[in-house]
Amino acid sequence: MMPPDGFLPKRGNYAALISFRKAEIVYDITFRFAHKFLKKSDRTIDQMIQAARSGKKNILEASKAALTSTETEIKLTNVARASLEELLDDYRDFLRVRDLEIWDKNSKEARFVRRIGARPSETFDDYREFVETRPPETIANIALCLIHQPNYLLNNQLRRLEQNFAKDGGVRERMTSARLSSRNKRTDR
Repeated sequence: MMPPDGFLPKRGNYAALISFRKAEIVYDITFRFAHKFLKKSDRTIDQMIQAARSGKKNILEASKAALTSTETEIKLTNVARASLEELLDDYRDFLRVRDLEIWDKNSKEARFVRRIGARPSETFDDYREFVETRPPETIANIALCLIHQPNYLLNNQLRRLEQNFAKDGGVRERMTSARLSSRNKRTDR
């Protein structure tokens, strides 16, 4: 289905995406965590920060690419999802190799983090005190809880993009439809 005023979809406002805002919080926590709790020579610092950055930036790029390429939007959304999954595994590794607890998803701590995450205007500042005052085990577990949130949203977004593409096609189909419609209007005169 073509947008009423042209073939380009009304997208590109990545800042309005909850997945982007949550990925930004994950990036902010990861940046601080990696620099504070990992050894300066540890390559994991760069890997974790880059995975967090990739998650956030690929959501942004997918949103902007959606204007002209559904295929690129889907691919970049999936790259964001994969990057966040890599980061999730890095936090799990951090906890596992140090024999630290990984919170059960139904623990009171995990439920507390999810309650904060349910706030409509959630930002890094909602977690700042925890990140600045708690031990690495707690911060890593907070990060695990938070990474699951954009991952869930991105999974849903990918399913929706797939359904929309199957139903409406991509930009090329809308361009062709717009061109044919314009041509038909001229010949009907």
